[in-house]
Amino acid sequence: MNESNKYRDITTGFLFVTGVFGFVSGAFIASTTLFCAASLISNLDFSESVDA
Repeated sequence: MNESNKYRDITTGFLFVTGVFGFVSGAFIASTTLFCAASLISNLDFSESVDA
């Protein structure tokens, strides 16, 4: 596992856990946004360079 994947996994986990706590406390819009951010970060690959 390289450094990029480790930081991405930590960020995804943090956003997911924060979203669960937000959902439990009743902040449904904030938790939905956090779940969306966690999903995007886990699925997008930012490490590849783009050649025009």
